[in-house]
Amino acid sequence: MKIRRQSIITVLILSVMLLLGGCGDAVNDKANLSDNDANVTTEQTTKVDATESAKDSKDSMLVDAEHSKQIEEDTNVAYIEQALIASVNSDGAGNNIPAYSGSPYIIVNNNVPFFDATQYNSQAFETYSELDTLGRCGVAFANVGKEIMPTGERGSIGSVKPTGWHTVKYDNVDGKYLYNRCHLIGYQLSGENANKQNLITGTRYMNVDGMLPFENMVADYVKETNNHVLYRVTPVFDGNNLVAGGVLMEAQSIEDDGSGVKFCVYCYNIQPGISIDYATGDSEVGDPVSAQADIGAAVADAGASANVPQTEAPTAAPTQPPTQPQTEAPTVAPTQPQTEAPTVAPTQPQDTGNSTLVWLSETGEKYHSINNCGRMNPDKAYQVTQEQAEAMGKGRCSKCW
Repeated sequence: MKIRRQSIITVLILSVMLLLGGCGDAVNDKANLSDNDANVTTEQTTKVDATESAKDSKDSMLVDAEHSKQIEEDTNVAYIEQALIASVNSDGAGNNIPAYSGSPYIIVNNNVPFFDATQYNSQAFETYSELDTLGRCGVAFANVGKEIMPTGERGSIGSVKPTGWHTVKYDNVDGKYLYNRCHLIGYQLSGENANKQNLITGTRYMNVDGMLPFENMVADYVKETNNHVLYRVTPVFDGNNLVAGGVLMEAQSIEDDGSGVKFCVYCYNIQPGISIDYATGDSEVGDPVSAQADIGAAVADAGASANVPQTEAPTAAPTQPPTQPQTEAPTVAPTQPQTEAPTVAPTQPQDTGNSTLVWLSETGEKYHSINNCGRMNPDKAYQVTQEQAEAMGKGRCSKCW
Protein backbone atom coordinates (compact mmCIF):
# COMPACT_ATOMS: atom_id res chain seq x y z
CA MET A 1 0.00 0.00 0.00
CA LYS A 2 2.86 2.31 0.85
CA ILE A 3 4.56 1.56 -2.47
CA ARG A 4 1.37 2.32 -4.38
CA ARG A 5 1.01 5.65 -2.62
CA GLN A 6 4.58 6.62 -3.53
CA SER A 7 3.90 5.73 -7.20
CA ILE A 8 0.87 7.95 -7.28
CA ILE A 9 2.84 10.84 -5.78
CA THR A 10 5.60 10.34 -8.30
CA VAL A 11 3.13 10.41 -11.20
CA LEU A 12 1.53 13.58 -9.85
CA ILE A 13 4.91 15.27 -9.52
CA LEU A 14 5.86 14.33 -13.07
CA SER A 15 2.50 15.60 -14.37
CA VAL A 16 2.96 18.91 -12.63
CA MET A 17 6.44 19.25 -14.05
CA LEU A 18 5.24 18.49 -17.57
CA LEU A 19 2.40 20.97 -17.19
CA LEU A 20 4.72 23.70 -15.98
CA GLY A 21 7.12 23.02 -18.84
CA GLY A 22 4.35 23.29 -21.43
CA CYS A 23 3.16 26.63 -20.03
CA GLY A 24 6.68 27.96 -20.13
CA ASP A 25 7.01 27.11 -23.81
CA ALA A 26 3.66 28.71 -24.50
CA VAL A 27 4.73 31.88 -22.71
CA ASN A 28 8.02 31.91 -24.63
CA ASP A 29 6.19 31.36 -27.93
CA LYS A 30 3.83 34.18 -27.09
CA ALA A 31 6.74 36.43 -26.18
CA ASN A 32 8.54 35.55 -29.39
CA LEU A 33 5.36 36.24 -31.36
CA SER A 34 5.02 39.60 -29.68
CA ASP A 35 8.64 40.38 -30.53
CA ASN A 36 8.03 39.44 -34.18
CA ASP A 37 4.95 41.63 -34.32
CA ALA A 38 6.93 44.46 -32.85
CA ASN A 39 9.64 43.95 -35.45
CA VAL A 40 7.09 43.99 -38.28
CA THR A 41 5.47 47.11 -36.87
CA THR A 42 8.87 48.76 -36.59
CA GLU A 43 9.74 47.88 -40.20
CA GLN A 44 6.39 49.22 -41.42
CA THR A 45 6.87 52.40 -39.42
CA THR A 46 10.38 52.79 -40.82
CA LYS A 47 9.11 52.38 -44.39
CA VAL A 48 6.34 54.92 -43.80
CA ASP A 49 8.81 57.33 -42.24
CA ALA A 50 11.20 56.86 -45.18
CA THR A 51 8.38 57.48 -47.70
CA GLU A 52 7.22 60.59 -45.86
CA SER A 53 10.82 61.78 -45.58
CA ALA A 54 11.40 61.31 -49.32
CA LYS A 55 8.16 63.14 -50.11
CA ASP A 56 9.08 65.99 -47.74
CA SER A 57 12.56 66.13 -49.28
CA LYS A 58 11.11 66.30 -52.83
CA ASP A 59 8.62 69.00 -51.81
CA SER A 60 11.42 70.90 -50.11
CA MET A 61 13.57 70.67 -53.25
CA LEU A 62 10.70 72.01 -55.39
CA VAL A 63 10.10 74.88 -52.99
CA ASP A 64 13.82 75.64 -52.88
CA ALA A 65 14.00 75.60 -56.70
CA GLU A 66 11.06 77.99 -57.02
CA HIS A 67 12.52 80.19 -54.30
CA SER A 68 15.92 80.24 -55.99
CA LYS A 69 14.31 81.08 -59.33
CA GLN A 70 12.39 83.97 -57.75
CA ILE A 71 15.54 85.23 -56.02
CA GLU A 72 17.42 85.10 -59.33
CA GLU A 73 14.66 87.00 -61.12
CA ASP A 74 14.41 89.62 -58.37
CA THR A 75 18.18 89.97 -58.36
CA ASN A 76 18.26 90.51 -62.14
CA VAL A 77 15.58 93.18 -61.91
CA ALA A 78 17.30 94.91 -59.02
CA TYR A 79 20.64 94.75 -60.78
CA ILE A 80 19.36 96.34 -63.97
CA GLU A 81 17.30 98.96 -62.18
CA GLN A 82 20.24 99.95 -59.98
CA ALA A 83 22.58 100.13 -62.96
CA LEU A 84 20.16 102.27 -64.90
CA ILE A 85 19.65 104.62 -61.97
CA ALA A 86 23.40 105.00 -61.63
CA SER A 87 24.18 105.51 -65.31
CA VAL A 88 21.35 107.36 -67.06
CA ASN A 89 22.19 110.66 -65.52
CA SER A 90 23.57 112.78 -68.34
CA ASP A 91 21.02 115.56 -67.91
CA GLY A 92 20.97 115.57 -64.13
CA ALA A 93 17.49 114.08 -64.10
CA GLY A 94 18.35 110.71 -62.57
CA ASN A 95 16.66 107.99 -64.58
CA ASN A 96 15.01 110.34 -67.01
CA ILE A 97 16.21 110.16 -70.60
CA PRO A 98 16.96 113.61 -72.07
CA ALA A 99 14.27 115.07 -74.30
CA TYR A 100 14.49 114.38 -78.02
CA SER A 101 16.86 116.83 -79.69
CA GLY A 102 17.17 115.68 -83.29
CA SER A 103 18.70 112.20 -83.22
CA PRO A 104 16.50 109.08 -83.40
CA TYR A 105 18.45 107.48 -80.53
CA ILE A 106 20.93 108.29 -77.77
CA ILE A 107 23.65 106.14 -76.20
CA VAL A 108 23.03 104.89 -72.65
CA ASN A 109 25.56 103.69 -70.06
CA ASN A 110 28.53 104.43 -72.35
CA ASN A 111 27.08 101.97 -74.89
CA VAL A 112 27.48 99.02 -72.49
CA PRO A 113 24.40 96.77 -72.07
CA PHE A 114 23.08 95.93 -68.61
CA PHE A 115 23.39 92.17 -68.96
CA ASP A 116 24.41 89.97 -66.06
CA ALA A 117 27.51 87.83 -66.64
CA THR A 118 25.51 84.68 -65.90
CA GLN A 119 23.30 85.36 -68.93
CA TYR A 120 26.04 84.91 -71.50
CA ASN A 121 25.85 81.57 -73.30
CA SER A 122 25.59 80.27 -76.85
CA GLN A 123 22.19 78.60 -76.49
CA ALA A 124 19.65 80.32 -78.75
CA PHE A 125 16.27 81.20 -77.21
CA GLU A 126 13.56 83.86 -77.17
CA THR A 127 11.05 84.88 -74.50
CA TYR A 128 8.35 87.54 -74.32
CA SER A 129 6.70 89.15 -71.31
CA GLU A 130 3.01 88.74 -70.63
CA LEU A 131 0.90 91.78 -71.48
CA ASP A 132 0.21 94.00 -68.48
CA THR A 133 -3.24 94.96 -67.19
CA LEU A 134 -3.49 97.68 -69.85
CA GLY A 135 -2.57 95.22 -72.60
CA ARG A 136 0.93 96.67 -73.07
CA CYS A 137 4.03 94.73 -74.05
CA GLY A 138 6.90 94.18 -71.65
CA VAL A 139 10.53 93.16 -72.06
CA ALA A 140 11.48 90.92 -74.98
CA PHE A 141 14.58 88.77 -74.48
CA ALA A 142 16.50 86.55 -76.88
CA ASN A 143 19.82 85.00 -77.71
CA VAL A 144 19.75 85.53 -81.45
CA GLY A 145 21.25 82.87 -83.66
CA LYS A 146 20.46 81.19 -86.94
CA GLU A 147 18.43 78.66 -84.94
CA ILE A 148 15.58 81.15 -84.38
CA MET A 149 15.89 83.29 -87.51
CA PRO A 150 13.11 82.93 -90.13
CA THR A 151 13.37 80.40 -92.93
CA GLY A 152 9.92 80.78 -94.53
CA GLU A 153 7.86 83.56 -96.05
CA ARG A 154 6.86 86.41 -93.79
CA GLY A 155 3.25 86.38 -92.57
CA SER A 156 0.76 89.17 -91.99
CA ILE A 157 0.65 91.08 -88.69
CA GLY A 158 -2.34 93.27 -89.54
CA SER A 159 -4.59 91.40 -87.08
CA VAL A 160 -2.67 92.77 -84.09
CA LYS A 161 -3.76 96.15 -82.71
CA PRO A 162 -1.21 97.20 -80.07
CA THR A 163 -2.20 99.64 -77.33
CA GLY A 164 -2.56 103.19 -78.60
CA TRP A 165 -2.91 102.03 -82.22
CA HIS A 166 -4.42 104.44 -84.79
CA THR A 167 -4.42 104.12 -88.55
CA VAL A 168 -3.52 107.68 -89.50
CA LYS A 169 -1.60 109.20 -92.42
CA TYR A 170 0.35 112.42 -92.90
CA ASP A 171 1.93 113.74 -96.07
CA ASN A 172 5.15 114.59 -94.23
CA VAL A 173 5.69 111.01 -93.03
CA ASP A 174 7.75 108.61 -95.13
CA GLY A 175 5.22 106.13 -96.46
CA LYS A 176 2.47 108.41 -95.08
CA TYR A 177 1.43 106.13 -92.23
CA LEU A 178 2.41 107.57 -88.84
CA TYR A 179 2.37 104.29 -86.93
CA ASN A 180 3.93 100.91 -87.65
CA ARG A 181 3.44 97.70 -85.74
CA CYS A 182 6.97 97.66 -84.38
CA HIS A 183 8.57 94.34 -83.49
CA LEU A 184 10.52 94.46 -80.26
CA ILE A 185 12.64 91.60 -81.57
CA GLY A 186 12.68 92.19 -85.31
CA TYR A 187 11.16 89.63 -87.64
CA GLN A 188 14.50 89.04 -89.37
CA LEU A 189 15.97 88.03 -86.00
CA SER A 190 13.17 85.90 -84.59
CA GLY A 191 10.74 84.93 -87.35
CA GLU A 192 7.89 86.21 -85.15
CA ASN A 193 4.84 87.43 -87.07
CA ALA A 194 1.54 88.32 -85.35
CA ASN A 195 2.85 87.88 -81.80
CA LYS A 196 0.98 90.46 -79.71
CA GLN A 197 3.66 90.20 -76.99
CA ASN A 198 6.26 91.40 -79.50
CA LEU A 199 4.45 94.28 -81.28
CA ILE A 200 4.05 97.84 -80.05
CA THR A 201 2.68 101.02 -81.60
CA GLY A 202 5.77 102.77 -82.94
CA THR A 203 6.28 105.70 -85.25
CA ARG A 204 7.67 105.26 -88.72
CA TYR A 205 10.69 107.29 -87.61
CA MET A 206 11.50 105.08 -84.61
CA ASN A 207 10.94 101.88 -86.57
CA VAL A 208 13.05 102.75 -89.61
CA ASP A 209 15.56 105.38 -88.43
CA GLY A 210 15.88 104.28 -84.81
CA MET A 211 15.55 100.50 -84.49
CA LEU A 212 16.04 99.04 -87.97
CA PRO A 213 19.75 99.91 -88.39
CA PHE A 214 20.57 98.06 -85.17
CA GLU A 215 18.44 95.08 -86.18
CA ASN A 216 20.14 94.94 -89.59
CA MET A 217 23.56 94.92 -88.02
CA VAL A 218 22.72 92.05 -85.66
CA ALA A 219 21.18 90.05 -88.50
CA ASP A 220 24.19 90.63 -90.76
CA TYR A 221 26.62 89.69 -88.00
CA VAL A 222 24.83 86.44 -87.16
CA LYS A 223 24.56 85.43 -90.83
CA GLU A 224 28.24 86.16 -91.50
CA THR A 225 29.69 84.56 -88.36
CA ASN A 226 27.12 82.00 -87.28
CA ASN A 227 27.64 83.39 -83.78
CA HIS A 228 25.02 84.48 -81.24
CA VAL A 229 23.97 87.88 -79.94
CA LEU A 230 22.35 88.40 -76.55
CA TYR A 231 19.55 90.85 -77.24
CA ARG A 232 17.02 92.72 -75.11
CA VAL A 233 14.41 95.36 -75.96
CA THR A 234 12.44 97.13 -73.24
CA PRO A 235 9.47 99.34 -74.20
CA VAL A 236 9.36 102.35 -71.88
CA PHE A 237 5.90 103.62 -70.90
CA ASP A 238 5.35 106.71 -68.76
CA GLY A 239 2.64 105.96 -66.19
CA ASN A 240 -0.48 104.56 -67.86
CA ASN A 241 0.35 105.83 -71.32
CA LEU A 242 -0.78 103.46 -74.06
CA VAL A 243 2.05 104.45 -76.42
CA ALA A 244 5.66 103.89 -75.36
CA GLY A 245 7.91 106.92 -75.22
CA GLY A 246 10.67 104.80 -76.72
CA VAL A 247 12.57 101.53 -76.37
CA LEU A 248 15.81 100.61 -74.63
CA MET A 249 17.84 98.34 -76.93
CA GLU A 250 20.79 96.28 -75.68
CA ALA A 251 22.97 93.74 -77.45
CA GLN A 252 26.29 91.95 -77.15
CA SER A 253 27.81 89.19 -79.26
CA ILE A 254 28.63 86.07 -77.25
CA GLU A 255 31.42 84.09 -78.88
CA ASP A 256 33.74 87.11 -79.37
CA ASP A 257 32.82 88.81 -76.09
CA GLY A 258 31.22 91.84 -77.73
CA SER A 259 33.93 92.69 -80.24
CA GLY A 260 31.48 92.10 -83.10
CA VAL A 261 28.29 93.61 -81.65
CA LYS A 262 27.86 95.68 -78.53
CA PHE A 263 25.50 98.55 -77.88
CA CYS A 264 23.05 100.08 -75.41
CA VAL A 265 20.79 102.77 -76.88
CA TYR A 266 17.42 104.42 -76.30
CA CYS A 267 15.31 105.00 -79.44
CA TYR A 268 12.74 107.81 -79.28
CA ASN A 269 9.20 106.98 -80.32
CA ILE A 270 8.63 110.34 -82.00
CA GLN A 271 7.86 111.52 -85.51
CA PRO A 272 9.38 114.79 -86.76
CA GLY A 273 6.61 117.23 -87.62
CA ILE A 274 3.97 115.36 -85.62
CA SER A 275 2.82 115.89 -82.04
CA ILE A 276 1.70 112.69 -80.28
CA ASP A 277 -0.49 112.23 -77.22
CA TYR A 278 1.24 109.20 -75.67
CA ALA A 279 -1.66 108.58 -73.29
CA THR A 280 -4.03 107.71 -76.14
CA GLY A 281 -2.06 107.61 -79.40
CA ASP A 282 -3.89 110.62 -80.83
CA SER A 283 -1.76 112.88 -83.01
CA GLU A 284 -1.70 116.12 -84.96
CA VAL A 285 0.68 118.19 -87.04
CA GLY A 286 3.09 120.03 -84.76
CA ASP A 287 6.49 119.94 -83.11
CA PRO A 288 7.32 116.56 -81.58
CA VAL A 289 7.62 116.43 -77.81
CA SER A 290 9.08 113.18 -76.48
CA ALA A 291 7.37 111.46 -73.57
CA GLN A 292 9.16 111.26 -70.24
CA ALA A 293 11.25 108.08 -70.12
CA ASP A 294 12.14 106.55 -66.76
CA ILE A 295 13.87 103.42 -68.01
CA GLY A 296 14.89 102.19 -64.56
CA ALA A 297 11.25 101.93 -63.49
CA ALA A 298 10.31 100.44 -66.85
CA VAL A 299 12.73 97.54 -66.46
CA ALA A 300 11.57 96.94 -62.89
CA ASP A 301 7.92 96.92 -63.97
CA ALA A 302 8.72 94.40 -66.68
CA GLY A 303 9.33 91.69 -64.10
CA ALA A 304 12.20 89.24 -64.52
CA SER A 305 14.82 90.87 -66.69
CA ALA A 306 14.63 90.03 -70.35
CA ASN A 307 17.67 90.29 -72.55
CA VAL A 308 17.04 91.08 -76.16
CA PRO A 309 19.92 91.35 -78.61
CA GLN A 310 19.30 93.85 -81.33
CA THR A 311 21.27 94.84 -84.31
CA GLU A 312 23.90 97.46 -83.93
CA ALA A 313 24.43 100.61 -85.79
CA PRO A 314 27.82 101.28 -87.45
CA THR A 315 30.23 98.38 -87.88
CA ALA A 316 31.69 99.34 -84.55
CA ALA A 317 29.14 100.41 -81.95
CA PRO A 318 29.36 104.19 -81.47
CA THR A 319 30.85 105.47 -78.27
CA GLN A 320 29.25 108.89 -78.57
CA PRO A 321 25.85 110.00 -79.85
CA PRO A 322 25.83 111.22 -83.46
CA THR A 323 27.25 114.70 -83.75
CA GLN A 324 24.80 115.64 -86.46
CA PRO A 325 21.09 114.93 -86.16
CA GLN A 326 19.48 113.13 -89.01
CA THR A 327 17.48 115.17 -91.44
CA GLU A 328 13.94 115.59 -90.18
CA ALA A 329 10.73 115.89 -92.08
CA PRO A 330 9.13 119.33 -92.29
CA THR A 331 7.53 120.47 -89.06
CA VAL A 332 4.39 121.38 -90.98
CA ALA A 333 2.81 118.93 -93.36
CA PRO A 334 2.95 120.16 -96.96
CA THR A 335 -0.29 121.38 -98.46
CA GLN A 336 0.22 119.11 -101.44
CA PRO A 337 0.82 115.36 -101.24
CA GLN A 338 4.36 114.17 -101.67
CA THR A 339 5.41 113.37 -105.19
CA GLU A 340 4.37 109.85 -106.01
CA ALA A 341 5.83 107.38 -108.46
CA PRO A 342 4.32 107.13 -111.93
CA THR A 343 0.82 105.73 -112.10
CA VAL A 344 1.92 103.12 -114.62
CA ALA A 345 3.86 100.43 -112.88
CA PRO A 346 6.80 98.68 -114.52
CA THR A 347 6.25 95.06 -115.45
CA GLN A 348 8.88 94.13 -112.85
CA PRO A 349 9.61 95.82 -109.51
CA GLN A 350 12.33 98.45 -109.75
CA ASP A 351 15.59 97.71 -108.02
CA THR A 352 17.15 100.84 -106.51
CA GLY A 353 20.57 99.77 -105.38
CA ASN A 354 20.05 97.58 -102.33
CA SER A 355 16.27 98.11 -102.06
CA THR A 356 13.49 96.93 -104.33
CA LEU A 357 10.59 99.36 -104.84
CA VAL A 358 7.13 97.91 -104.34
CA TRP A 359 3.61 99.29 -104.64
CA LEU A 360 1.15 99.93 -101.79
CA SER A 361 -2.55 100.56 -102.14
CA GLU A 362 -4.28 103.17 -100.04
CA THR A 363 -5.82 100.69 -97.59
CA GLY A 364 -4.53 97.17 -98.32
CA GLU A 365 -2.35 94.94 -96.15
CA LYS A 366 -0.17 93.65 -99.02
CA TYR A 367 2.61 95.09 -101.14
CA HIS A 368 2.60 94.54 -104.90
CA SER A 369 4.92 94.41 -107.90
CA ILE A 370 2.45 96.47 -109.98
CA ASN A 371 0.20 99.41 -109.17
CA ASN A 372 -3.05 97.97 -110.56
CA CYS A 373 -3.18 94.51 -109.01
CA GLY A 374 -6.73 93.34 -108.38
CA ARG A 375 -8.92 96.26 -107.28
CA MET A 376 -6.02 98.64 -106.64
CA ASN A 377 -6.60 102.22 -107.76
CA PRO A 378 -3.40 103.03 -109.70
CA ASP A 379 -4.00 106.76 -109.18
CA LYS A 380 -3.76 106.33 -105.39
CA ALA A 381 -1.05 103.68 -105.28
CA TYR A 382 2.39 104.74 -104.14
CA GLN A 383 5.86 103.23 -103.90
CA VAL A 384 8.12 102.41 -100.99
CA THR A 385 11.02 100.01 -100.63
CA GLN A 386 10.24 96.39 -99.88
CA GLU A 387 12.06 96.78 -96.57
CA GLN A 388 9.85 99.73 -95.65
CA ALA A 389 6.70 97.87 -96.64
CA GLU A 390 7.62 94.92 -94.43
CA ALA A 391 8.48 97.24 -91.56
CA MET A 392 4.93 98.62 -91.91
CA GLY A 393 3.57 95.11 -91.47
CA LYS A 394 2.67 94.55 -95.13
CA GLY A 395 2.82 91.06 -96.57
CA ARG A 396 3.74 90.08 -100.13
CA CYS A 397 0.83 89.75 -102.57
CA SER A 398 0.72 86.22 -103.96
CA LYS A 399 -1.15 87.30 -107.09
CA CYS A 400 1.41 89.62 -108.67
CA TRP A 401 4.66 88.15 -107.32
